[in-house]
Amino acid sequence: MVSAAFADRPQKKLVLFDVDGTLSLARKNITPEMTALLRELRKKVVIGTVGGSDFVKVEEQVSPPGSNILKEFDYAFAENGLTAYKLGKQLPTHSFIEFLGEDKYKTLVNFILHYLADIDIPIKRGTFVEFRNGMINVSPIGRSATYPERLDFLEYDKKHHIREDFVKVLREKFSDYGLTFAIGGQISFDVFPNGWDKTFCLNHVADENFEEIHFFGDKTYPGGNDYEIFTDPRTIGHSVTDPTDTMKQLKELFDL
Repeated sequence: MVSAAFADRPQKKLVLFDVDGTLSLARKNITPEMTALLRELRKKVVIGTVGGSDFVKVEEQVSPPGSNILKEFDYAFAENGLTAYKLGKQLPTHSFIEFLGEDKYKTLVNFILHYLADIDIPIKRGTFVEFRNGMINVSPIGRSATYPERLDFLEYDKKHHIREDFVKVLREKFSDYGLTFAIGGQISFDVFPNGWDKTFCLNHVADENFEEIHFFGDKTYPGGNDYEIFTDPRTIGHSVTDPTDTMKQLKELFDL
């Protein structure tokens, strides 16, 4: 039985969305058309976001002008749910550093920085390792790259497998650390404790006993950061190619 908090929704279902490539283009703001469609969807079901970025970045992308993420979504999960909000109220958080310990963390980051220094790619910018509450994000080109530079790197990465090879090395080197390395977005990959992938957010919704939990994402292939929640038996997964495809599937599935 879904709680009284969601009694106004005729369908006792939860619909969760990845952010980059699903609700908006990577690091771009959500469109007015997507916002309008989600508002119609929310009249029928409970909705939420589940992104790998920190809360500030997720909020920037999916908050329409004059509103914010906590007003537009029932659940807001950043860092795969390690930072979580339900109906505007923050839920308990978890720490990557507390899990790994300072010594292991330094060993990991030092190795990553040495590896990054030896990678030969056309351009490098800045912010190669970004520390977040529940993970670290690693970018060979650097997160300060411009949008055109990100697109160029994405095409280069498809041909030369920079991130894929990097992740393979890390998995072998730190196999005893209990970590997952997941490629996501255009220019980076995430490093987090096993089980702290996007399925982590499902812990926050278990008490609601939704009849169905739907998930929409674009990185649903093995190694992608949507794969675990997309294939989880608790969810009904929907793979999308871009925000336009997301809107198309929502209209068909929920008669919008």
